[in-house]
Amino acid sequence: MAGEPQADCLFCKIVAGDVPATIVRETKTTVAFRDINPQAPTHVLVIPKVHHPDAASLAAAEPQIAADVLREAGEVAAEEKIDGTGFRIVFNTGSGAGQTVFHAHAHVLGGRGLNWPPG
Repeated sequence: MAGEPQADCLFCKIVAGDVPATIVRETKTTVAFRDINPQAPTHVLVIPKVHHPDAASLAAAEPQIAADVLREAGEVAAEEKIDGTGFRIVFNTGSGAGQTVFHAHAHVLGGRGLNWPPG
């Protein structure tokens, strides 16, 4: 069920403390941790503690928590000192867009030039 922890979800296991992660920030509603396969010098994932399969589902069901994820993405950028040089926030939604873990999450990327269009 949406919003409830899923036994087979890697990110739910990180939230529960059952799987280790390099956590850089944590709030009442979010956890931010370093990506294990970084695509930039700074690559941090910001996830809601509640389970929703993607960003669109999260925003529809719990818009305040979606806003919390975005706010924390900005806080991560500031703490990582990439807010002054530019950073990217990416939500991959669906396997065709590259989503591999079906728990809503934002990628915060920076520390190098990020070309447009991506990919």
